[in-house]
Amino acid sequence: MPSFASNRSRIARVFFELLTRIAFLYTVGGVSSDKTSSASVPGLVIERTAQVLTFTLDNADQGNQVTGAMFDAMLATLREEANRPSARVLRIRAGGKVFCTGRERAARDVESLRKEASRIIEVKRSLRTSPLISIAEVQGDAFGFGFGLAILCDFVLVAEHASLKFPEMRSGLPPAAIMAYLGEYALPRFTFPLVLFGDPITPQAALQIGLISQVCSANRLSEEADALTARILQLDPTAARRCKEFFQTTQQNNFAQNCRLAIDALTVSSLTVLAREK
Repeated sequence: MPSFASNRSRIARVFFELLTRIAFLYTVGGVSSDKTSSASVPGLVIERTAQVLTFTLDNADQGNQVTGAMFDAMLATLREEANRPSARVLRIRAGGKVFCTGRERAARDVESLRKEASRIIEVKRSLRTSPLISIAEVQGDAFGFGFGLAILCDFVLVAEHASLKFPEMRSGLPPAAIMAYLGEYALPRFTFPLVLFGDPITPQAALQIGLISQVCSANRLSEEADALTARILQLDPTAARRCKEFFQTTQQNNFAQNCRLAIDALTVSSLTVLAREK
């Protein structure tokens, strides 16, 4: 049986988290500014409008391939949002006919290759663990890094005519970055042939095996993303962030661990609701 001291410690921890989340509710959840701001590096436009952050790949002449400078800009913004949240939704989209056909491969020695690989993984990790609810708007072909980037988003909307593939093995490069997490979205029987042979698949096939969320006609893609954004913004901001956080945590734990965590999560969430009703 747990001791009185351990119970007291547990209660204190729950209430400390409650106070933190209540403070978060009043400092972040109520943000509703209509101000628009933007920043950019060559190939990437970053915009903030009210509670929506948008990354637009704008490197169409190069197939919207992501360069080192674009990686750095995305990573800096994602880290800023993780440390001082101000937005609630992240939209990743692209200009031109394709979404993203890969990434820049500039490194030529061991040190720079390792740095390049580390930056790719950190961008993906930051996107996946971001408190923002993310939406990929894939209006055209998505290859390699581009397809993998879209898959990491919470919602992946793809135009019906787009082609999707992981072509790295055709250049003798096993796509380790995507294989690190691809199996969490679809069964190995489906995903291993995709990375081994690099054959393109249709959005309809990607939807059937669980790699994307929705197939849209090209002229309705933006409208569907707008509607999804509106639905997310209607949710309680603190509850939505907490929901994403807990959902991701459960993917890494076993059932018994998740049940124990659920007790704390339900307690804190319920206390937050009760505090709001007073």
